[in-house]
Amino acid sequence: MTARTTIARSAIALTLVAGAALAAPAAHAATPVDPSAPGGATRNDGDRTAALRDAIVDGPAKNVILLIGDGMGDSEITVARDYQYGAGGHLPGIDALPLTGSYTTYSLNKDGSADYVPDSAATGSAWATGTKTYDGAISVDIAGQGHDTLLELAKANGRKTGNVSTAELQDATPAVQAAHVGGRKCYGPDSVKQCGTDLLENGGKGSISEQILDTRADVTLGGGSESFEQTAKAGAWPGSTLFQQAATRGYQVARTAADLAAIGAADQTSPVLGTFTTGNFPTRFAETTATVGGADAPPVTCTESADRLDSSLSLAALTRKSIDLLKSDKGFFLQVEGASIDKQDHAANACGQIGETIDLDEAVQVALDFAKADGNTLVIVTADHAHTSQIVDSTPPASLSIALETTEGSTMKVSYGTAGAGGSQQHTGSQVRIAGYGPGAAYVVGLTDQTDNFFTIAGALQLNRSLPALSAGATLTAPDEVAPGGTLTITAAGLNGDRQVNGSVSASGGTTRAAAAATISRTDVIDGGVAVPLTAPTEPGEYTVAVTGEQTGKALSVTFTVAEGAPTTPTASPSPTAPAFALPPSSGDNGGSLALTGGTIGAAALVALALIAGGLLLARARARRA
Repeated sequence: MTARTTIARSAIALTLVAGAALAAPAAHAATPVDPSAPGGATRNDGDRTAALRDAIVDGPAKNVILLIGDGMGDSEITVARDYQYGAGGHLPGIDALPLTGSYTTYSLNKDGSADYVPDSAATGSAWATGTKTYDGAISVDIAGQGHDTLLELAKANGRKTGNVSTAELQDATPAVQAAHVGGRKCYGPDSVKQCGTDLLENGGKGSISEQILDTRADVTLGGGSESFEQTAKAGAWPGSTLFQQAATRGYQVARTAADLAAIGAADQTSPVLGTFTTGNFPTRFAETTATVGGADAPPVTCTESADRLDSSLSLAALTRKSIDLLKSDKGFFLQVEGASIDKQDHAANACGQIGETIDLDEAVQVALDFAKADGNTLVIVTADHAHTSQIVDSTPPASLSIALETTEGSTMKVSYGTAGAGGSQQHTGSQVRIAGYGPGAAYVVGLTDQTDNFFTIAGALQLNRSLPALSAGATLTAPDEVAPGGTLTITAAGLNGDRQVNGSVSASGGTTRAAAAATISRTDVIDGGVAVPLTAPTEPGEYTVAVTGEQTGKALSVTFTVAEGAPTTPTASPSPTAPAFALPPSSGDNGGSLALTGGTIGAAALVALALIAGGLLLARARARRA
């Protein structure tokens, strides 16, 4: 038993625990028969000590599923529970996780001082990288330096990865796992003002959409197709839309429910990019309008939105599909976001936020069902920040409010008091719930900070958090000889810490030949490897191929000889063997490797790279701050 687990077990005596075991959804949804009777409203069904002990399972975990309710504070959870299941009911997913805590969500100002009310970019960056930052930042710190994300690290450590949201994929929560920009509105190549120096043409890593393609999660599902319709202005594919670029780079692009249903596998060779709406997903429930004095009106009942997507594109369905595509011997990390709890809370739309909370709850049920069957999956459910909505006793005189008729037939009054009619209701600075199930879930117990979530997940997956270490043993090979103008393939392996490489071919030893040095275009690294087909120079002599990993700076080189009488298509050199993944480091920090990242957008792996010059065609338990 680890020291941290011992501490967590001791803390349970002082910590609110959501449930001792995973009860069936029907039991969780049940309302007390007679809450007026002595003991009639109790939730405990006896001594839970043994069940709580059983719920504490030491890591590591093979898989981690992180589910985020954007803006889902305790008030938002209570509003949805009371409406859908009654005051004595349970949300069958969110309320079923056995180990519960709270975490703080404050962000920072750029001078390092505390900002008590955060936004989704700063909060998401906190759990994605373990580093607090300023509002608007996407996985960069207050100095603008990028920090590797859980998804990037999981991928580098050989895990499969997924990123799912009901928002635009460029929105803050999905973006924090896949991009590093100074401003959260840097959506696509057309976001010139919002991106600034992050644009490819300005020497940056590109917009969020372009970086999503570079990060290359195995499964990426959500909205936001509009940004992928934009045309690249720089990088390897200027003049091509990002959808065209994705297809060229081997992505399976899904635009409809039928497209997604037809996809049966996802990996680094053929990852999935699914965008099913131009912007955010439409909500489950139709809009309701809170007004000043509105809770004095007759109570309303929420109705399904006419614009709701097909059930196969619900958050629960997308979560199930993602799990099916990701589960393998490798293990996986999957982030799932219910995005519009926040967005509908901003709009003082009570039914909107309730429906989105129910949607997330159904996705949690899918994750828990898989975790129970699998036995080696950590599920964490939490929020990025708290929000405005409050259940009130009487109609407030000046703020917006609405009356809802709950499943029990009672009236619930919900108030929105941080903005006027037509304004955007504000986030609040309250701590939020975090709950867990499975190996390593004890780490969420008690009061933690949002940044702790990064270390909990990285520890559960035993991630080596040093990308340079993960590429340290990389190798590069080429055939010894090739005939002038022949075809050869150079092959790299073990570049696990890198996602793209670039390079060059030049005459060895400083020799001056008609064939001047030529560039190998930016190429995607697939499962730590790269294979680049080249056309040999026509002039005999020795040539050097140099390849550099963009994320780690790992430099590799190999020579080959162009000689008369050599094979025109030489037998490929034995494929280099990728080194085993390094063990997690015991100390360090989570910064640094991204400082070496050059960057624009990646090229397709296994694609012929044109190199033309004078007759040649060439082309990661938990150690604090470990």
